Amino acid sequence: MLSLIPISDVNPTRRTPYVTIGLVAANMIMFFMTPGLGQTQASNRYFVEHAPAPCELVERCTSAIPHPDSTIEVLFAILVAMFLHAGWFHIIGNLLFLWVFGNNVEDHLGHLKYLLFYLAGGFAAAFAHIYTHLDSVAPLVGASGAVAAVMGAYLVLYPKARVNVLVPIIFIFTIIQMSAVIVLGVWFLYQFLIGTQELAGEGGVAWMAHVGGFAFGVIGVFLLGGRPHPPVYHNPYPSWR
Repeated sequence: MLSLIPISDVNPTRRTPYVTIGLVAANMIMFFMTPGLGQTQASNRYFVEHAPAPCELVERCTSAIPHPDSTIEVLFAILVAMFLHAGWFHIIGNLLFLWVFGNNVEDHLGHLKYLLFYLAGGFAAAFAHIYTHLDSVAPLVGASGAVAAVMGAYLVLYPKARVNVLVPIIFIFTIIQMSAVIVLGVWFLYQFLIGTQELAGEGGVAWMAHVGGFAFGVIGVFLLGGRPHPPVYHNPYPSWR
């Protein structure tokens, strides 16, 4: 949703987010290893070879898309696909959201639990997309499902935290500070509405992966004992409450 771009939050942490930094670095490394940086025919072939297509799981794919030999192969393909991106806008958007929201979730969960939570969210998101698009031949790539899980967790933990968002007013972009519950609530509603409308189509965006990842994040962090934290107030920008 390009009209509402979070660029930072007013939510200090107690520890250095080593895992978030590592995930950003790993995604960038994999991106630069992708032929054509995700935007050429060579990139498409690379994605077909390394990322899962939903039709693979039910053997509905053409012969050009090989069926995985085992569950382990499927899970490994999903794991690899979490670190693949189809172009600069794709990776910059995902890593921006991860950087804004991930450090606080890592701060709450701790490094190891956060890493496992992130990866589990990526798997949950992948299966949400796969089982709503069983005939799709398009490889599923990107960190957005795992990042959505982090965003869902942030909503539970820090609903009243202030988020600095870049928004267009007429033709001028300005920064406005908004509550996390508004930023993330609007984001999720948009993903859900578009996702349910496009269930029957192929599409170029895995909307239901975003929905599934976010739902996993909300439920998962709540089951792990996460509850709302008191907000830290700081307001150098106009506020929308």
